[in-house]
Amino acid sequence: MADRDTILPFVFDRLPVRGALVQLESAWQRMLQGHEYSAPVAEVLGHAASATSLLAQSLKFDGSVTLQFSGDGPLSMLVMQCTDSLDLRGMAISTVNAESTSFAELVTGARCAVTIDAGAMERPYQGIVDVSPDSLAASLENYFDQSVQIPSHLALATSASHCGGIVLQQMPGELPMNEDDWRRLGFLIATLRPDDLVDGATTMLLHKLFAEDDVRVFNARPVRFHCRCTQSRVEEVLRFLGESETRAALAENGNVEVTCEYCGRMRSFDAIDVGRVFSDQALTGTSRLH
Repeated sequence: MADRDTILPFVFDRLPVRGALVQLESAWQRMLQGHEYSAPVAEVLGHAASATSLLAQSLKFDGSVTLQFSGDGPLSMLVMQCTDSLDLRGMAISTVNAESTSFAELVTGARCAVTIDAGAMERPYQGIVDVSPDSLAASLENYFDQSVQIPSHLALATSASHCGGIVLQQMPGELPMNEDDWRRLGFLIATLRPDDLVDGATTMLLHKLFAEDDVRVFNARPVRFHCRCTQSRVEEVLRFLGESETRAALAENGNVEVTCEYCGRMRSFDAIDVGRVFSDQALTGTSRLH
């Protein structure tokens, strides 16, 4: 049975390298639901979903990884977040309609931020790098090199039905890596294509990629799409907009509708709801003063 929507961690027995392989199918399709992304934007979003999952699977604490980049190009913003339990959500904002737009054109002048947030930390850690015009994978390899100082290879792939990728990292504290072996492994994962992942993240695929190496595979971990939007968080959005603006929208439309950019869920607020939201704010403010 194929391992779908899973991450498969592994290590090389004879090389100081660890890695992980991911394939997303149901989670990827749910992320696309309700959006009309052009093919170039969907490809980048799939790469981001796969990469963020690969980053999050290595977390050793309760927390999350957020990948975000913004720039002056047609892809003005992309946000992808994955928790240590591999709950994943993401979205993109773009003006792209053409099917032949290159990655470099999409991300003109963009910068990439990787934020690692843990409840026990006073402040989240954030690393920021310029987005490489070559690919998102190249951008994140730069992040690992500059911000984390862990030599890494990353390959990502997206199709209409699924997305996935593979990461290799030299293990800190181990013997120095032979440069020829490291270069060889980079060439091998660069051959990864969407068709290779059609059957899921499998041990068979790892053995196919690394036929000359002894690879030890650990238990697969499931990944799922999960949005953390709630009624209370949406109400906070209305409070942030302000009572006058919210009531103006209410007067114009008869109700106020707020749609989550991640999951597409729409919540509607009528006059009674809006009154309660701002009445609750006033009560909260009173209690804080006293």
